[in-house]
Amino acid sequence: MNLADVQPSVLDPAWSHEQVMARVTAIANGPLADAAYRIDHEGHYPLEIMAQLGEAGAFGAHLECGGRRFALALDAMRAISRSCGSTGFLTWCHDVCGLYMEQSGNPALARSVLDDHVNGITFGGTALSNPMKSLAGIEKMLLRATPVKGGYQVSGALPWVSHIGPGQYCGAIAGVYRDDGSLSHEIMFLLRFTDDVVLRPCPEFSGMEGTSTWGVRLDNYFVGEDSMIADPARPFIARIRAAFVLLQAGMAIGVAQGAIESILEVEPVLGHVNQFLHDRPDVLQAEFDDLGARVMKLAETPYDGSKDYLLDVLDARTQGAEFALKATQSALMHQGARGYLMNSAPQRRIREAHFVAIVTPAIKHLRWEMARLSKEEMPA
Repeated sequence: MNLADVQPSVLDPAWSHEQVMARVTAIANGPLADAAYRIDHEGHYPLEIMAQLGEAGAFGAHLECGGRRFALALDAMRAISRSCGSTGFLTWCHDVCGLYMEQSGNPALARSVLDDHVNGITFGGTALSNPMKSLAGIEKMLLRATPVKGGYQVSGALPWVSHIGPGQYCGAIAGVYRDDGSLSHEIMFLLRFTDDVVLRPCPEFSGMEGTSTWGVRLDNYFVGEDSMIADPARPFIARIRAAFVLLQAGMAIGVAQGAIESILEVEPVLGHVNQFLHDRPDVLQAEFDDLGARVMKLAETPYDGSKDYLLDVLDARTQGAEFALKATQSALMHQGARGYLMNSAPQRRIREAHFVAIVTPAIKHLRWEMARLSKEEMPA
């Protein structure tokens, strides 16, 4: 496929689900699969592949007509994550950053800014790990905003933010405090990584090193109207929360699909002994199909604001993380010693599945939220 021949806008409804997926799958199975080892072991940040994926239409479907083609965004993320979980995570970061801008209603974040983002010309991620935990009552808000003429000044530090770098951007949230130290409300804004923002390297992780994850330090960083996503932020977060979480299911399903394929890969030579293992490929495939159907059904109404819908999304996301853990563990057992090699896909996917299980919202966070929602103890 020659991507230079692709002319229509990625938001053009003339591009069918099948056409977009053909383009995305060709990239995922080609240059991305070839680069997976370098991304995982050398920490390569694959912006050149992300640019190709943006041109192919991978990053815009969930923004069309109130989420009408949300399922296509999930399908694209699945195909990407199947070849490389790190790039699948970058896709999620990029998708939700686009979601913030599109849903903000701020003209300064629409049109050319959003178009460049969706087309993979510019890149941005999300810094909502700490705010999501803070809004759930798990930890304190780490960024503090002070009202000033024309906007706010924000100070504080975040330990790790992904899919960022000099000249890039991300969605972020800061708490606004009164003179007496009490919390007034939160603001959400587009944080642009200019020279006055300090980026610090993170400790080395066991995986996902190719996601350009940094610690961020802000000292009186100015946020004006041109960067404002929501003020106050809580009603905005309530509106997009289900979509934010549901998009992550694409990562889980993709990593699990790759694991099932690794099991089938060794069936011709190891099937005679692998038949004595639990979680055989036919059993995993049936669970995969059920989970995929459930996620795609939820994708039909990504902005359903009901409590029951949010509970279903949180449960499906939890099921996806647990299934990814089970499928990748099974793939390693089925492949045996060859799957234990450092350069093997099953070994990499074990670590990718662990990340799916701990990235915000982690399994424990998801269960925390479901328990609270079930008791109707939602935050104000």
